[in-house]
Amino acid sequence: MTSEILQKARDYEAQFGAHIRNRPLFHLSPYVGWMNDPNGFSFYKGQYHLFYQYHPYSIQWGPMHWGHAVSKDLLHWEYLPAALAPDQDYDEAGCFSGSAVEMPDGRQLIMYTGVQRKLGVDGSRQDIQAQCLAIGDGLNYEKLDDLNPVLGDPDLPEGFSRLDFRDPKMFQYDDGTYACVIGCRTDDDSGSILLFESDDGLHWHYVTVLDRCYNEFGRMWECPDFFPLDGKQILMTSPQDMSAVGLEFHNGNGTIFLIGTYDHATRTFTRENVQAVDYGLDFYAPQTIVTPDGRRVVIGWMQNWDTCVGGQPRGSSWFGQMTVPRELSFRDGRVIQNPIRELEQMHGRRVYYQDIPVCEETTLRGIFGRTVDMTVTVKPMTEAGYNQFRMKVASGSQHYTSITYTPQTSTLRVSRDHSGSNRDFVHVRECFVREKQGVLKLRVILDRYSAEIFVNDGEQAMSLTFYTPLSADGISFQCLGKALISVEKYDIIG
Repeated sequence: MTSEILQKARDYEAQFGAHIRNRPLFHLSPYVGWMNDPNGFSFYKGQYHLFYQYHPYSIQWGPMHWGHAVSKDLLHWEYLPAALAPDQDYDEAGCFSGSAVEMPDGRQLIMYTGVQRKLGVDGSRQDIQAQCLAIGDGLNYEKLDDLNPVLGDPDLPEGFSRLDFRDPKMFQYDDGTYACVIGCRTDDDSGSILLFESDDGLHWHYVTVLDRCYNEFGRMWECPDFFPLDGKQILMTSPQDMSAVGLEFHNGNGTIFLIGTYDHATRTFTRENVQAVDYGLDFYAPQTIVTPDGRRVVIGWMQNWDTCVGGQPRGSSWFGQMTVPRELSFRDGRVIQNPIRELEQMHGRRVYYQDIPVCEETTLRGIFGRTVDMTVTVKPMTEAGYNQFRMKVASGSQHYTSITYTPQTSTLRVSRDHSGSNRDFVHVRECFVREKQGVLKLRVILDRYSAEIFVNDGEQAMSLTFYTPLSADGISFQCLGKALISVEKYDIIG
C-alpha cells in the first residue's frame, strides 16, 4: 500500500518531472529535484534498475526519498515512480543509501539506512541510523514493518557508533547465503567496514570487521562495496574528510579501492594496496553490478558535496547526475576503468585526424560538440619533446574547460576556472600519469554539463561537472613546443 508521503512525491513527479530540455543526453539525472548517491544498482526482470538518493521538491538536499529508473543498456533511462519515502517512525528523517538483490521467489529485496532524529542527553540533535528492509516487484515496494529496523544499535560490536552506521551493500556468496557490508564509525572517530550475513535475507547477524581506517584514509567510511575482480578482492569505499597524499588522494570526500585478498573460510580481508577511484573534481558514493554477461560495472554520483551550493545551473528544475557506467578490470596492479562498451552503439558521425603537428592553438574541422566520445593521442615530434599540451573543451568566447599535460612532471590537470562559475570552490585537480614510450592517450567523454577523462586505456579517470552555456561547444589543442596529435571523435546521438 502506497503511503500518503510516497504518493505525494509521485504526484509531484507526475506534475513537474522529466523535462527533457537541456538535460544530459546519456548520464542519468533526477526526474525532478535533487539527486545524490546511486542506490540499489541491480539487474532485475531483464532490466537494469538504478535507484538514487532523491529530494523531489527542490534542487537542494532534503528529506531523502529513493528515486527510480530502469534501462536496457545503462545509457537510455526510463523514469519510474519514486520507490521509497520517509514515512515510518524508523526512517522519519530519511531513507538513506542502500542496495537491492533478487530473492529466490522472484521478488526484489531492498536494504536501506533508515534515520530517526532524536535529542541527546545534552539536548543536541542526533540522527540514529539503522538498516531497514523493503520487498517489491520492481515498481512498488513494501517496507517490512514487523522486522524493521533489522540491524541497529544492539547488533553493533562494542566501540561502534549507531550515529554513523549506514549504506548497506548486499551481495550473495556462491552458496546463496546473503552478505552485506556497512560503513560505521569507530571509537577512534574514524571509519570501518562491517560484514553481516543472513541465510534468508531477512534475519541478519554481525560477522566481523573487514577493514578499518585508523584515521589514515579520511574519517567515516561511507558507501562500501565488496567484490572479486580478476583474482583480487576489492573493498571500495568513500571516505569523508580525506587528506591528500601528494596527488594520489585529493582533500575532502573521495573514493578509494582497497585492493587485497579474501579468505572466505575465515572471513578475512587482507589489504595490499590502496588506489584512488577518480582523480577529478566530481565523483562519490559509487556502486557496482555484475552484468548478465559477467562484466563488473561501476556507477557513481558525479558531484562533490562542496560544490552543491553555488555550483547549480540557474533556473533548472533538477540537479545532480551519475557518471557514465564504467567497466572494471585489473591490470598491472591497478583497477582499470573504461566506459561501458554500449556507448559505442550511440556513436554517430566519425571525424579522424592522424599525426597533426600542433604548436599554436589549433582547431580541427569537425572537432566540436558537447555530446562527444573523443580519443586524443599525443606524442613528441622530436627527441627534445614538448613542454606542455593543452586541450580546451566546452569552449566559447567567454568560457572553456581545460585539460593540460606537463611531461616534465608527468601531471595531468583539469580545470574549470573559466567554466562560468562565480563561486570560490575548488576548480582544479591534478594527478600523476604514465606516458607509454612518450605517448599519452586520453579518451574524453562529454555530455553537455560534464567531462570524464580516461587516461591510457583506463589507468586513471578524472570526472568534473560544469554548467557552461551549451553554445560553448568548441574544442581546441595547443602545445608549448611541438607535438603530433591524432584525434578520433564521435558525436553521441540519442
